[in-house]
Amino acid sequence: MEDVEKQIKRSNDKKAISEKVTLDKIKEILEAGRWVKEEKWSFLEIDYLNDLLLLTAKPVVYLVNIGDTEYQKKKNKWLAKIKDWINNNCTGTMIPYSVAFENDNLQNPDRSRCMIDKIINVGYELLDLVHYFTCGADEVKCWTLRKDSKAPRAAGIIHTDFEKGFIAGCDEI
Repeated sequence: MEDVEKQIKRSNDKKAISEKVTLDKIKEILEAGRWVKEEKWSFLEIDYLNDLLLLTAKPVVYLVNIGDTEYQKKKNKWLAKIKDWINNNCTGTMIPYSVAFENDNLQNPDRSRCMIDKIINVGYELLDLVHYFTCGADEVKCWTLRKDSKAPRAAGIIHTDFEKGFIAGCDEI
C-alpha cells in the first residue's frame, strides 16, 4: 500500500491509482473477515490480484483425516459438523481422507480406492488446470496448463519460442 501511495504522490500514475482502489477494496474485505476469492472482481483487478498472491484469494481444499475403519464405512460423527463449519465460515471443498487406510493400501495394485488421485484431480479442477501429453520415440511428457487455453499457449509451455512462432494450420503434412 505504501509503495503505491508513494508512486501516486510522485507521478499521479493512473495504474497506481487503480491499484490503490483495488488495495482499499481488499483491505475492507479482509477487515470484514471475508475471503478475497468470494468477491466480484473486474478483469483488471484479477490481473493485479494474481500478482499479489494473497492466500485468501486461493481456492481451499480441506483434507479431513479420519480413521481407516471410519473411512471404509464412510461414517464419522464429525464430518457433518466440519462441513457445516466450512459452509458457514468460508468456502472450500472438503475431502474425507484416511492416512492409515492410504498407507495400508499404498502397494495394492487395485488403486481404485486411492484418495491421492482424487485429491490431485480436485486440485486441478479448483485451479482450472488440465494436462496434455507429448510423446516422442523415447519419452512421454505431461504438461499442465489452464483450462480453455489456446493451442499457441499450450505450445508455449513447452518452449516460449513455440508460442511466438506457432502456425495455426498447414496445407501439407
